[in-house]
Amino acid sequence: MSAVSLLASPGRCLFDDPLRLRVRGLSPGQDVSLRTALTDEAGHLFTSVGLYRADGGGELDFSRSPALEGGSYTGVEPEGPLWSLKPETPFRRLLKKDVESPLQLRFSLHQVLSVVGSALSPGALSCRVSSVQVLSVVGSALSPGAQSGVFWSLLGPGPFPAIIDLYGTGGGLMEHRASLLANRGFLTMALAYFDYDDLPNNLAGLHLDYFREALEFLKSHPKVNKERIGAIGLSKGAELVLIMAAYLPGIRAAVSISSCSANSFAPLLCGKFTIPCLGFSTEKIKLTEAGEIDFSESMDDPLDPANCEALIPVERSSAAFLILSGSDDKNWPSATYAEQLVGRLREHQKDVESKCYPGAGHILEPPYFPLCKASHHKLLGMPLLWGGQTKAHAKAEEDAWKKIQTFFSKHLKGTNTVQSHL
Repeated sequence: MSAVSLLASPGRCLFDDPLRLRVRGLSPGQDVSLRTALTDEAGHLFTSVGLYRADGGGELDFSRSPALEGGSYTGVEPEGPLWSLKPETPFRRLLKKDVESPLQLRFSLHQVLSVVGSALSPGALSCRVSSVQVLSVVGSALSPGAQSGVFWSLLGPGPFPAIIDLYGTGGGLMEHRASLLANRGFLTMALAYFDYDDLPNNLAGLHLDYFREALEFLKSHPKVNKERIGAIGLSKGAELVLIMAAYLPGIRAAVSISSCSANSFAPLLCGKFTIPCLGFSTEKIKLTEAGEIDFSESMDDPLDPANCEALIPVERSSAAFLILSGSDDKNWPSATYAEQLVGRLREHQKDVESKCYPGAGHILEPPYFPLCKASHHKLLGMPLLWGGQTKAHAKAEEDAWKKIQTFFSKHLKGTNTVQSHL
């Protein structure tokens, strides 16, 4: 088996770049398993296994060779080893906090002696290779001033289009999506709004002025084209993006991922007025057999007249919108909320695109990130069910990422094509 070689290219790349894996030197028709392993920043292991059969020349090209039944994924899935990764620690979500250090992917090839049901019986190790996936950015990280976040600058004088990036109720600072967008030619500000540095550790006391200051920081920065500023958010962060677009002048393009159509969980102070929050019913919260909280049916109806003041008045905005959701969202019915938002925008002749992905869950990340179906939630202190079917969710992430880049390129750069990285 010493002649067997497992080749991975490129050896160093961004996480959303496709990988190419090839194997040479196998016997014709030989069955092998590919094991992929990744250890996150906290030392937790994620793994996947693909079962393959070599062609008549004893070779495998994962862009053409189908994965057989019995592994973590099936069919011709070149990125299957990544998006099918599962944590060995229950309810662990793959997070990348330090985007300037690489994530090390480890690939190893094994003989397959037998397949019993879905269990693989591996034989002797054939060969091993490692490939680096890195989340990195061109330029430097700058403090945005009064806000708690990171501003990713670009090389050159500019001015460049800019994007504010917000995540959800997990809190803290999430930079990985912002850093990937920065590599596509946008200045980005990854903005935390609770549970980070000296910010409150919960959602109480949120104020629109905090987000106004972040927007004003971008407008005044010499590298930023103040006429071409966008925002992107997931879950609660998507709500805040919609609210910013509705109440703060200067947001030209807004991407909402898995948002509610109303302000949720905590009132938002807006100077002389307050946007109340949509409530939920504790009686409708379910607990799965695995011990996960299923929140999907517990939210109050945003269209109930009693909740009208909590609705986000997106029709006030002059921004263009991209509204994305998944049909298998178990956090809340984001597909229904998306229909409400799109209907409201179209009723007022606003520029809106939308897509609901069949089988996708709540947490739609950049492509090839493994599905997080449930994870421990800081605010709840228990695992929360997010939903999603592994393969369908992976395809949704890949398509959504293309749509997001094309949308921002169109409205912030003036081009309909996805830009290559710098």
